[in-house]
Parts: sequence; structure tokens; C-alpha cells
Amino acid sequence: MHIKIKAFFAVSLFTCVVAASPSLQAATPEESFRKNFPDISVESVAPTAITGVFEIVSGGKIAYYAPGPGYLIIGQLITPQGTNLTQARNTELQGQKFKDLPLDKALKIGSGSHTVIEITDPDCPFCRKASEYFATRGDVTRYVFFYPIADLHPQAEAKVRYVFCAKDRVKAYEEAMSGKLDDMKFTVCDDAAALALANAHQQIGDKIGIAGLGTPMFVVDGQFVRGADIPQIEKILGAQK
Repeated sequence: MHIKIKAFFAVSLFTCVVAASPSLQAATPEESFRKNFPDISVESVAPTAITGVFEIVSGGKIAYYAPGPGYLIIGQLITPQGTNLTQARNTELQGQKFKDLPLDKALKIGSGSHTVIEITDPDCPFCRKASEYFATRGDVTRYVFFYPIADLHPQAEAKVRYVFCAKDRVKAYEEAMSGKLDDMKFTVCDDAAALALANAHQQIGDKIGIAGLGTPMFVVDGQFVRGADIPQIEKILGAQK
């Protein structure tokens, strides 16, 4: 049972209720959960709006726990008004992962009043769509981190290294994101500093958990946005002055 439950935290949500042994009780909800479900690592335990039900975060994913009967509840909390509380909380948790990123290691583009942190892959079509949009906004300062997904885009890493080796990295970024490097008619850079920076970006993405979420990812003026959701981004940024 524990193996199947643990798998939830590596895949998408589905709804179910799992009963644990009622004899295992502890002084706190966290202690109770750890005793009933020892194979599941716990990042945090917090109360919810439902009395006696607690939020469990593991592997960046959310489930719920009722210590009384010892039930693990896998699903989403939705209010009568249609607000998805689980989704809102998940967005908050994802945004928190971006708070302490080393922006000095990012590729900085622009100097506008709005701040955008992005995780991108130069061969991801949705990343290119977002890049094309941001190129039209003169009111943003972008901090770009690269996370090439080799299984999907085997040429992306070479393009990242091309960008980091370039004297004008912003121009090289624009070449990569516009498809001008797709013919791969360039020398793959093996500069040690560029390779170290590319590896640092990869490690940053690993820490955030991008491999399980996909690219692109953004924090726009402090608000997390998953994917090239241009309408949501425009809603946050507002009209360009």
C-alpha cells in the first residue's frame, strides 16, 4: 500500500481516501502522519480550512490528512464558489521556490519596472512563444535561467553554451529563441566558465523541480505562472505604458 501511495507524489493528482491503522496515534498531526505513512517524506504539515484535516506537502505536491481516523486524502479542495484551494496553494508553493534564486547568475534582459524570473529551454516552442511576447514589452526586467531538457531537445544544451560564450549574451539569447541557431551551424563552445554557468542553471532548475513540471516557468512581479500563459502574464503586468 505504501508504495502505491508514495507514487502519488511523483505523478498527477487523483482522488482517493486511504485508511491507516487507527491504533497509531501521536501527539501532533505530523507525528501521527509519520507513524501511519513512514514511507512518505514530509516537507510540511499545516492546518486547512476544514477542522481536523491537515495539508501534507511532499515532493512539492499536496495531499491531506485526517489524524483522527488516520486517513490520507488525495484530491483537491474546492469551495462552493468554485475556488480551487489546492491549486491556489500549489501556485503559492511553487512561487516560494523562486524567492532565493541567485539572480546574479541569470541572464538579465531589459531594465523595466516589472520583474520577471523565467526558466526556459531554447528549443521549447512554448518558451519561444513567451520570449516573443516579452520582446514586445519594454517595461520588464527579465532574469532568465536555462533548463534544457535533453530527452526532448538534444540540441538545446549546445545552444545554452553558445549563449553563455557570446560577447553579447542577450543577442545570442534572441538568436537561440528565434530559431536562428536551429541549423546548428556554430561551434559548440567548450569554455570552462560557460560550462560551469550552464551547469549552475541546470542545478537551479533541478532544485526547483523543473524536470517534473516542464518549461517555461515564470514569476511575474512575485506571482508564479506555469507555462506560456500570456493572458495571465498580461493580467499581472497590466497595460504597457
